[in-house]
Amino acid sequence: MRHKVKPGFMIYTLMFFLTLLGASCEKETFNQPDPIKIPEPEKPVTGYKIDLSNWKITLPVDQNNDNSPDEYGPSQLKDFGYRNVSALKPFLYDDFTDSSLVFYTYPGGATTTNSSYPRTELREQMTPGSNSNNWTLAQGGTMEGVLKIDDISKDNSTSSYENSRVIVMQIHGIVSPGDVTKYNLSSNHAPPLLKMTWVDGHLIAYKKSLKDESTSGAALYDESSATWTDIKHDFGAINKSMTTVKIKASSGKLVVTVNGVSHTFNDVSLQKWPFENYFKAGSYLISTDANTFAKVKYYSLKVSHP
Repeated sequence: MRHKVKPGFMIYTLMFFLTLLGASCEKETFNQPDPIKIPEPEKPVTGYKIDLSNWKITLPVDQNNDNSPDEYGPSQLKDFGYRNVSALKPFLYDDFTDSSLVFYTYPGGATTTNSSYPRTELREQMTPGSNSNNWTLAQGGTMEGVLKIDDISKDNSTSSYENSRVIVMQIHGIVSPGDVTKYNLSSNHAPPLLKMTWVDGHLIAYKKSLKDESTSGAALYDESSATWTDIKHDFGAINKSMTTVKIKASSGKLVVTVNGVSHTFNDVSLQKWPFENYFKAGSYLISTDANTFAKVKYYSLKVSHP
């Protein structure tokens, strides 16, 4: 006796075998491994943001025995070139632990003509390799940097200071060639207009001011303390913390900002300031005592002119 197969059962059976057949025809897939990563070539660690293309540096030593402090120009400093000058390494070097450029100084037996204090200090050169091109207050200029006093010696003299003092930024004056001729001056040396000085944890701005505001003409070119004296503004304690300093100079006006707090100098002396100027930055130690030192770190430094 033959049994009849129900149509529904045949359809279901057919679909079941087609499913098995399709599954067996599918391609087996595998997880692809991640592409091999080729490391990039090692690059110089920059960290800080300082372009040394328009700076020269003065050191506190005379290793070439020419009776003046050793100096290195922009061509030797820029593009990390200072890393290849072995004579610089005790005084100017990188600290990769915090991405800073270190300026270290101590009394090394060599100072500039008009100072008895040692320095590891940058000097602005608007024309690289030349000190002759400088700027007036009418032309203006701005310098901004982030720095900190990393280490400094105790003051072992009889002064009232606990620590040695160090100048970290300056606007320095210089007599223009035309005025040297006009007033028959013996040199182009002029006083610093501004000195940003670390004094026992405080950052103080010392600004040159006329003792007698009626002074005029050739008498303005007398750089002695009889004509020019310092007035000051204390920005308070910065201790050894990272500090942002901005100096903006213009005709008759000088604005200094420390960690966002500004002070403006705008006296008659600025209007009468007869000198050209250049910026300086680094570690200028106000001491001649043995075993004193100052280590200043810079994380950024930039200068601009309108």
